[in-house]
Amino acid sequence: MIDDAPDRKSIRIDLQLIADMIEPNTRVLDAGCGNGTLLDYLWHFKQVDGRGIEISTDGVKACVSSGLSVIQGDVETDLKDYPDKSFDYVVLSQTLQAMHNPKEVLHQLTRIGKRAIVSFPNFGYWRYRLYILLKGRMPVSDSIPYQWYDTPNIHFCTIDDFQMLAEEMGLSIEKRLFLGGGLLPNAGGITGVFANLFGEHAVYMLKK
Repeated sequence: MIDDAPDRKSIRIDLQLIADMIEPNTRVLDAGCGNGTLLDYLWHFKQVDGRGIEISTDGVKACVSSGLSVIQGDVETDLKDYPDKSFDYVVLSQTLQAMHNPKEVLHQLTRIGKRAIVSFPNFGYWRYRLYILLKGRMPVSDSIPYQWYDTPNIHFCTIDDFQMLAEEMGLSIEKRLFLGGGLLPNAGGITGVFANLFGEHAVYMLKK
């Protein structure tokens, strides 16, 4: 692996918040791990036994070349092959909204992990609401840089939507963090309707 620790310490703030939720020396599965940034960080700074699954060939190659234990697979279909509670944590970062069946994916995450950590963009964020109100078009931003016709996001979820789904599925929310514009954490601890309005991104720790 690359031994440049300063680069590892500069991971995205949402990934850092996820890493902070994970205890050292635990078993972690990163579902949709991309190029392995989070797994690499956890391996070096938390000494986790980390595994990953990634659909992109380029992502898998990047992970393997860095010495990470990652297989190529589809989160939507392949999680069912993992035994119950085989990991301490299963992570799904900024991907739930791109799943065809997010409820089933959430079920699999909480089945194979003692805890699941899920992050997603909040489409109820006030800037997105204002964009639609004033321009009458789907919002495009640094966080959501796609046009409506080429976006990978197919289920537009708000914080309230997610919490209602978690309640419906009988999932316990152990931790939740909301991030404001520019992926900066809101130190004020916004909750309720304010979280749905002012949280641009959300990070949840769930337990079945």
